[in-house]
Amino acid sequence: MEDKTITCKDCGAEFMFTVREQEFYAQNNFSEPLRCKPCRDARKRANGNRNRSDRFENN
Repeated sequence: MEDKTITCKDCGAEFMFTVREQEFYAQNNFSEPLRCKPCRDARKRANGNRNRSDRFENN
């Protein structure tokens, strides 16, 4: 296995997916990341602003 370069789905920036990260993702049955760290963090902040109960009440 070797490091992979991935293009972020949101901003188009290239980021490194290291062997160590790949091993961690594989051990935890996670999918390969589609977004760079800054975009993942921004997405988490945006999603974190919604209350879990809001998601159910607005449906």
